[in-house]
Amino acid sequence: MHIRRVSFDHPDAVKLNDQVQAEYAVRYGDDGDATPMAATDFDPPNGIYLIAYDELGTPVASGGWRAQDANDEGNLDGDAELKRMYVIEQMRGRGLARRILAALEEDARAAGRIRMVLETGTKQPEAIALYTSSGYEPCAKFGYYRHHESSRCFAKQL
Repeated sequence: MHIRRVSFDHPDAVKLNDQVQAEYAVRYGDDGDATPMAATDFDPPNGIYLIAYDELGTPVASGGWRAQDANDEGNLDGDAELKRMYVIEQMRGRGLARRILAALEEDARAAGRIRMVLETGTKQPEAIALYTSSGYEPCAKFGYYRHHESSRCFAKQL
């Protein structure tokens, strides 16, 4: 696997984002994640977006972080918000998400962020298992879905 930094509007990022949105729609019975995001949210030094490619150059996994500071959605100064972690179905169970997560944490730490935060949902038990086994702990709800019952928020000090 080769992990490469790309822009959030890169064609491969758009392709994987469309796939994860379709999966969210099936799992939650809606149109996918409606959290507002712009491609520039992931521009260094305020974020990064990564894609893992297989040996044939096929994009198979993605994830990014964007800087957040204290706001009316519950973020705190120094937060790095994890977004769009996704591994295509046929490549799951191979440790790709862990590799991307570790690279994102390292980058956010180097950028001076002090806490990685994420929001997921109860219909994503695999995500919850990944994050809790990687040292993330439940935290106060934040973000677009903070008032939804199925929302679960986690944080890890960097």
